[in-house]
Amino acid sequence: MDLKFKYADKIPPFLRNKYFLTITVFIVWILLLDTNNLIERYSQMTELRKLKQEKEYLTKKIEEDKNKLRELKTDNDNLEKFAREQYRMKARDEDLYIILTPQEERNIRKGKN
Repeated sequence: MDLKFKYADKIPPFLRNKYFLTITVFIVWILLLDTNNLIERYSQMTELRKLKQEKEYLTKKIEEDKNKLRELKTDNDNLEKFAREQYRMKARDEDLYIILTPQEERNIRKGKN
């Protein structure tokens, strides 16, 4: 019995306090052990932020595509311009020259090698 009290005196008093121990266990539980711990919540928040940015980008892209589609449906000149630019179509009596940026040229060369 003497040994038990001998080692108990070496433990600081605040570590023997039941309220301190309870609060410490609770904090460890919340930080690490719970299914919705802070680490998991942080990763979920970053994923949510990334998904919101992606949603904003895609919404903007959809709006741009809707406007482009509306223009193509209403004006034949725009339809012809779109076909020439996107699908590299040409009339019988004209030549087509494709000018690439250096980045596009590098991408094409990497794809062929």
